Amino acid sequence: MNQQDKAQNIEIGSKWQSLKKYTPARVALGRTGNAIPVKEMLQLKVAHAFAKDAVYAAMDVHLIEQSLQQLNFPVLSVCSKAVNRKMYIQRPDLGRQLDDASCIMLQQNSKGFDVGLIIADGLSATAIQLHSFPFIQQIVPLLQKAGLTIAPIVIASQARVAIGDTIGSVLQCKVSVVLIGERPGLSVCDSMGIYTTYQPAMGLTDESRNCISNIHAKGLDYYTAAQKTFLLIQNSIAFKLSGVHLKENADIINLQ
Repeated sequence: MNQQDKAQNIEIGSKWQSLKKYTPARVALGRTGNAIPVKEMLQLKVAHAFAKDAVYAAMDVHLIEQSLQQLNFPVLSVCSKAVNRKMYIQRPDLGRQLDDASCIMLQQNSKGFDVGLIIADGLSATAIQLHSFPFIQQIVPLLQKAGLTIAPIVIASQARVAIGDTIGSVLQCKVSVVLIGERPGLSVCDSMGIYTTYQPAMGLTDESRNCISNIHAKGLDYYTAAQKTFLLIQNSIAFKLSGVHLKENADIINLQ
């Protein structure tokens, strides 16, 4: 690197360096000639590897079941029609549908509940392994204190967000709450999202849901995520709606 490049590198770094404290995004990387420095290139490759691993990782259903036993809730394990990870990635439509055996099992537990909690691997089983149980530990006491009935907790493998519509519908839940691993990025590969839907039913589309995203170690914490989710559930039941129509009324009911 010649002196001119070094000087330019220092100048760019000083202008953008302050942004690093606000975002994990790759800013102020500097450059070597026409390329980014070797160190940054290697870190990018590592991040890509972590993201790829998260997409292909398998959810440890047994381990999640063991954790949930602490809450003394019944737990049901279901599968989508995507029979393996390759099919799940290539056929998103199959990840939105329950297989026949799962539908039959859920029908046997169908009683009618206020809230259905659904844990889905999504595109990052890594996120679900890390964050689903700590979040549920926060949200369950809020629901119980409010007197809301909770369906058996469902763990869905090879699942997309919309699988919660079928699960919630079969269990006759007023509101479904889907915890799902979000698509990994090159900054965060273990982010969990939450989708709430009032009166879940097959065929609903994204405007019918509310979303809370970026739940991970450097993002939204479990306590805050649970408070936000609880508020959405309260409002959905009170106003009998969710999705884009709920946003205007999101702060009408305050948490007690």
